[in-house]
Amino acid sequence: MITPRPNTLSHASLQQAADWYVLLHDERPDSQVHQQWQQWLEQHGEHRDAWHYVERVSQRFGQLQQQDDSQVLRRALVQPGRSGLTRRQGLKSLLVLGAGSLVAWSAWRSTPLPRLIAGWTADFATGTGEVRETRLADGTRLWLNAGSAVDADFDSAVRLLHLHAGEVLIDTAPDTRPFFIDNRHGRLQALGTRFSVRQSDGQTGLTVFDGTVEIRTAGSRQTLRIPAGQQITFNAAGLGAVQAATGARESWTRHVLAAEGMPLGQLLDELGAFRRGHLGCNPAVAGLPVMGYFPLDDSEQSLRLLQAALPIRVQRLTDWWVSVEPGSDHK
Repeated sequence: MITPRPNTLSHASLQQAADWYVLLHDERPDSQVHQQWQQWLEQHGEHRDAWHYVERVSQRFGQLQQQDDSQVLRRALVQPGRSGLTRRQGLKSLLVLGAGSLVAWSAWRSTPLPRLIAGWTADFATGTGEVRETRLADGTRLWLNAGSAVDADFDSAVRLLHLHAGEVLIDTAPDTRPFFIDNRHGRLQALGTRFSVRQSDGQTGLTVFDGTVEIRTAGSRQTLRIPAGQQITFNAAGLGAVQAATGARESWTRHVLAAEGMPLGQLLDELGAFRRGHLGCNPAVAGLPVMGYFPLDDSEQSLRLLQAALPIRVQRLTDWWVSVEPGSDHK
């Protein structure tokens, strides 16, 4: 899984930090190199944050070479149906590690602790490169994209999903109870629908394929109904512009990323959930429109296809640090 980076870190600072990391670890630097690195580190607070991010990605990648995320979680949490314990109850056994251990684990993954715990204890969750389909108690079909976590709280009056991370595609079943999806940016109400919801740090994207979905933003309390064939992004403060949508938004359920003029930066962000380490994009090429179909199960092949079709080059500093940069013919 990609270690989420703070939105405040620039691509330039991250690349500089990665360059210093490679220089300090792959060579045998003398005291002058160490002094120059220290000077760079102290120039700006963003340099220190970028350096810490690179260290976390390196540590995480090294751990995952020896042990998969799912193996860690299986030992840390009791799975549903075993010894009569639920995932949420299983968290209690993890808490005996102490608050200090949990904070350290959270820092290692570079994930805020409340979101980390929510992901661990979610009713439905996926890891790096994993797509999961399930059927809820009411017959609703639910698909989870890679790196997603969802809780389901159904009772006699309401059907409620909590989206903690990632993306879900939902095909709601007929029922007299209303169907809601909550996340940190607002609440969605499905009105006989098939739709997808993608949550990132800064915004949530909604695409409606059938029926209608009503949005209520968390902060401004703006409301809007989005009909089939339309999509929108929003956050707690307000709503973006409504745009036309296509069926390509649900192609990830078939392990394919379909791009129909998708910005390169967005495509790489989605592709990153299917590979481990850091996958960055230079802002100079992030807006390039991409057309085509890209295999999610083979991200290296997808990167080769992108490099062949666009004026870009794929730069690999290490196995775990890859960046897409302008090519020699980029204007």
